[in-house]
Amino acid sequence: MRIIAGDFRGRRLASLGKGDSAAQLRPTADRVRESLFSALQAGYNDPVTGATVLDLFAGTGALGLEALSRGASQVTFVESGRVAQGLIAQNIALCRAEDRTRLLRRDARRLGRNDGPKADLVFLDPPYGKGLGEVALTNAMAGEWLAPGALIVWEEGATIAPPEGVRLDHTRQYGDTAISILRLVAP
Repeated sequence: MRIIAGDFRGRRLASLGKGDSAAQLRPTADRVRESLFSALQAGYNDPVTGATVLDLFAGTGALGLEALSRGASQVTFVESGRVAQGLIAQNIALCRAEDRTRLLRRDARRLGRNDGPKADLVFLDPPYGKGLGEVALTNAMAGEWLAPGALIVWEEGATIAPPEGVRLDHTRQYGDTAISILRLVAP
């Protein structure tokens, strides 16, 4: 696993090794990440440069670090799994990005109130087929984590049910992975 483009281009990220089956770590493949960021650049007028990013169910942190490499101003990673937290910390250090990142060691479904800047770009990559993304996104909205008009990139293996106040723009299929692009709409 490596960073595809930008300041950290080609940087290899920490390996999962044998991983932890209970952690359900399933990093987004390099080619899918590349396609995703190309689609964001082409279809959404560069939502990455200067963005404040929220990476929910961050796993290894690859999506958030890719955004940082491509010009995002800061990234908040949210992850509850200990193995994944260690990988995120390693990957932040490998990219020397400690000053532009924050790792919240908590359940993405229970964020609480936001005490920092609101996110312009959200990555949501929950364990597939468990309905966790819907809960996490609803709670992120209630806790004021998202800026008006925030773009949400939701990776899932099943059909998603966006909460009220979120509009689905489109979905692209990559094998058994579906990536949906959504937008927070004004009430």
